[in-house]
Amino acid sequence: MINIQKGTKDVLPEDSYKWQYVESIMRKIAETFSINEIRTPTFEATELFLRGVGDTTDIVNKEMYTFTDKGGRSITLKPEGTAGAVRSFIENGLANGVLPLKAYYLTQCFRYERPQNGRLREFHQFGVEYFGSASPETDAEVILVAKQILNEIGIKELKLYINSIGCPTCRKNYVEGLKDYLRANLDNLCALCRERFEKNPLRILDCKNEDCKKICKGAPKITDYLCDDCKTHFESVKNLLKKTGVDYEVDPFIVRGLDYYTRTVFEFVSTAIGAQGTVLGGGRYDNLVKELGGQPLPAIGFALGIERLLLLMDNLLIVPEQKPTPKAFIGYTGESAQEYAFILTNNLRKNGVIAECELIGRSVKAQLKYADKKGAKYVIIIGDNELSDNSVSVKKMADGSSQIVSLDGVIDYLKNND
Repeated sequence: MINIQKGTKDVLPEDSYKWQYVESIMRKIAETFSINEIRTPTFEATELFLRGVGDTTDIVNKEMYTFTDKGGRSITLKPEGTAGAVRSFIENGLANGVLPLKAYYLTQCFRYERPQNGRLREFHQFGVEYFGSASPETDAEVILVAKQILNEIGIKELKLYINSIGCPTCRKNYVEGLKDYLRANLDNLCALCRERFEKNPLRILDCKNEDCKKICKGAPKITDYLCDDCKTHFESVKNLLKKTGVDYEVDPFIVRGLDYYTRTVFEFVSTAIGAQGTVLGGGRYDNLVKELGGQPLPAIGFALGIERLLLLMDNLLIVPEQKPTPKAFIGYTGESAQEYAFILTNNLRKNGVIAECELIGRSVKAQLKYADKKGAKYVIIIGDNELSDNSVSVKKMADGSSQIVSLDGVIDYLKNND
């Protein structure tokens, strides 16, 4: 017996409808915002993530699945979707097309971390990326996309937290102020945060260690260090959210876990998922396109983990509508009827009727039991008598009533009756 790998999970046929439900909503909402799908490879050159995600992040330092291929190249299974989307945007010259370019993806991602509730080593992300607009309206629209998706899925108990982490100019001043504050508490920080102090002190604000969180509560706020342009931009984003009816709370300690963010960052949070409360997160990354080799171009996006979303839905008792059950089950007795049942079933499907036929050769009693388990609305059992009489009894499973219908008229009968 070969077992599934730790940190991965099978999506069984009985559960796949939940995935299809959320994915269909994501695609539908994306379409209403004129966002088109982008698909990028499962693995990329490791350098893409070192430069894009940031070599001081936990993802790069601890969690990437990196290997050397047979050509001696360093390859990494993508740990998130943005870097690959940016690489594709640059490589395919999409900046020369109509801007802003709006793209979404549904993709597998891989991170080597301790598996826990809502966190897997292989997981799935839905993400949205906008390229080519620096306006606050773009920030607000991306947040509205996220909110509309979550609302459509049925998740109401959410809180939106927003922040601005400024541009490189004003953030540099803030980092100095933050380091001055943290220096007095350096010995009380966790080992990882002491290491971050020199490399990327902003990441200390994102630490989950309780002692570090307590220290950070008294830290200076980045919103007090914003330059005039960043301050104006952030005020405009807040104003647009208010005017579109989006409630939010400014959290000056949101920095997000990746190095590429600038200006607006945001998270949708629910307490229903326990310690892992962030359902969706994102922000602006105006320098990433240039960092990865393209011309300077502003961009913004967000991503959510589908496994964590489904866990939240379970906690909130949100039950998606299941895929349609078979409208008809066509059973048989006898070899001649077996062939006829098979052909009739496929003719029903050609006419848009969801239908199943007997494939194993069970008894009539077992066929009826199977049809009931599958939730078929109508059952037809064809035998020699039915073939010779050119008529069949169509049984309605809900009330047990039957209707005699000619074999030639079965398709029309099932198409026209619920």
